[in-house]
Amino acid sequence: MKLVIGNKRYSSWSLRAWLAARLAGHPFEEVLVPLDTPEFSSRIREITPAARVPVLIDEDITVWDSLAIIEYLAETFPRSGLWPAERAARAHARAICAEFHSGFADLRGNYPMNLRRVPALHPAQPDASRDIARVAGIWRDCRAAHAGEGDFLFGAFSAADCFYAPVVSRFLTYLLPMSEVERSYAQAVMEHPLMLEWRSAAATEPWVLPAEEVD
Repeated sequence: MKLVIGNKRYSSWSLRAWLAARLAGHPFEEVLVPLDTPEFSSRIREITPAARVPVLIDEDITVWDSLAIIEYLAETFPRSGLWPAERAARAHARAICAEFHSGFADLRGNYPMNLRRVPALHPAQPDASRDIARVAGIWRDCRAAHAGEGDFLFGAFSAADCFYAPVVSRFLTYLLPMSEVERSYAQAVMEHPLMLEWRSAAATEPWVLPAEEVD
């Protein structure tokens, strides 16, 4: 099994798939193709006509798109616990992942994931207040329902946390407003061993993408 990803400093969709693949527990080869380079353009089109990362390759099966990769991993490794075991919680987790996957354009577009940036307010402070409030509400609702089961959205670290981990990084990077509940959740995500591993690797990357830098 191979997972093709982009730069760890910037590629939020790659982070989601990588966390899920590691959580699934099955060995895989990590293939990093630097974004916004001639190498990326030529290599990624050989892998998928979608021409985007991440891409999971499992023998003769190729799966692109983070959410599709998570579903494939959950189906292939049903004991991995990627989705919550309880039916209602599992449905809720899928809904909040799909909601972010298809929406939150203001937050995603104006506050890019950048693990090399020193935390500071966005200089232009573009309005993503509705998205920010909705994300905070999702986190509060999940933590209220599962607070006694662990530190994450549905207790144990799951696909939902894989999906919202890049969002956590955005909240912390741009000093977006959080209550104590959201801040506690964000801290738990950033200190998860898999997240620490990804962040450590991101810190050693040589590439800087000007389009993703907010001065």
